[in-house]
Amino acid sequence: MSDVLLPSVESAYSSPDAQGFYGPYGGTFVPETVIPALAELAKAYETALNDPEFRNELGYLLRDYVGRPTPLYKAERLAEAVGLGTVYLKREDLNHTGAHKINNSLGQCLLAKRMGKHRVIAETGAGQHGVATATAAALMGLECAVFMGVEDIRRQALNVYKMRLLGSEVVPVAEGGGTLADAVTAALRHWVERVEDTFYVIGSTVGPHPYPAIVREFQSVIGEETLAQLQVKGVGHVDAVIACVGGGSNAIGMFYPFLRNLPDESRPLLVGAEAAGLGIETDKHGAALTKGTPGVMHGFYSYLLQDDAGNPLEAYSISAGLDYPGVGPEHSSLKDAGLVRYEAVTDAEALEAFALLTRTEGIIPAIESSHALAMLPRLAAELGPDAVVVVNVSGRGDKDMDIVREAGLGTD
Repeated sequence: MSDVLLPSVESAYSSPDAQGFYGPYGGTFVPETVIPALAELAKAYETALNDPEFRNELGYLLRDYVGRPTPLYKAERLAEAVGLGTVYLKREDLNHTGAHKINNSLGQCLLAKRMGKHRVIAETGAGQHGVATATAAALMGLECAVFMGVEDIRRQALNVYKMRLLGSEVVPVAEGGGTLADAVTAALRHWVERVEDTFYVIGSTVGPHPYPAIVREFQSVIGEETLAQLQVKGVGHVDAVIACVGGGSNAIGMFYPFLRNLPDESRPLLVGAEAAGLGIETDKHGAALTKGTPGVMHGFYSYLLQDDAGNPLEAYSISAGLDYPGVGPEHSSLKDAGLVRYEAVTDAEALEAFALLTRTEGIIPAIESSHALAMLPRLAAELGPDAVVVVNVSGRGDKDMDIVREAGLGTD
């Protein structure tokens, strides 16, 4: 059982104000030419949320197309292996397309259709958001282009093939390190040039307002389902809830309902696991919340890895979905308020957790999700052997087979 004193949500948490700020973080730091498009998006989003027809269509697709609700699985052998009383896994890996990303892509593509846009673009790192957006575009008859760094194209060849098979163009981005941050930069630049007919489906809780709020809304189904499923199972108390954090969409989707729906005295410890890469003492990591400082990138103000001149540094992670030098502004606010604890997990720890879940439960997780799973032994030591912990398994690991094979897993 945890005896950690948690701060009050009401006294510490604003979400967001009219200008898109979560405390000091967020906002709209973009060229003037993009402001009208963001205002149009904000108005269309607000109208859609209040339209029962929109909500019903999205609900139908999430249920009958995606396969929601995803199960909340009691992983008994995993719990025993890490020394915890109970571990529940929220199985977002069982969604259509294999990750939580489809929740948001469907919602945004529905918005695009509602706004009369015939073309969508997206950025992707691990490829799951790209596949999800390509899937939603194919379903709705939208033209689609996905921007992806050349290094991530190399690491995620299977997802690149899937996107092309679905009819989407994959646009290689060679600038910088050829990873997720560079893909976001290229997609934003392209969107500025084609805002009239193109909708930018941002994949995480990043970017200028209102994108962080939109992504949180469409991903909150994760935490809402988890709360309902815990109640059905008769679980009266949870000690901790864990999710991995890159830009932060699966984590905010899990955490937000716990923050808004539970009183302070009933709220579990919320833990975000970000990428320590080869170690936070090196320059090969993506731990923006652990080692970064506040600054502006991609249209918003948040913690990021930056040099003395304020230029974003290249992030690193074995996971293509966590090598982003920044983090969503809401996570920065939650960190400062003490409402979520953020810790960094190395490549080696993530790979060890990947192998452990695979061999104890027969579930092969994404390397991103493995960062969250790697927190279990730490929490067992802190909370004790009777603790109840929920982990968001944000995606499945078939996309990562080449990476784990190169790392030597499964060769003994």
